[in-house]
Amino acid sequence: MDIRQITDRYHVSPQIAPEDAAALREAGFRRVVCNRPDGEVPPQLQADAIRQAVEAEGLDFEVLPLTHQTMTPENVARQGELVDAADGPVLAYCASGTRCTVVWALGQAGTRPVDEILATAAEAGYDLAGLRPALEARANGQ
Repeated sequence: MDIRQITDRYHVSPQIAPEDAAALREAGFRRVVCNRPDGEVPPQLQADAIRQAVEAEGLDFEVLPLTHQTMTPENVARQGELVDAADGPVLAYCASGTRCTVVWALGQAGTRPVDEILATAAEAGYDLAGLRPALEARANGQ
């Protein structure tokens, strides 16, 4: 697994597998959020397979599949709610971790300076510079 810390409570990673569930529990995660649509992965990596393994380890599991088309204000808010409602650290995963980082960044617009959001993402290895206009528009209520 390639887990990258975005904040103290929010971490992202590329696709995980059922056999990663015990390591996630041991690492202290309390909730796993799947941001990857099932249509992108084979059955053994789809949300239900990951859910079974994660829940067997006593962790919460939530599904919020994201694509460019579904990166709506409602889904951005929902991701924030899933993180805020967790009783500890959250791991969100998708194909590379980028979508999970983008949805976090969009959720921070207006509450953190855009430069800080972009720097935080970059520290985790995600170059979101192209997202600057969207972050600035969101921060300005557009």
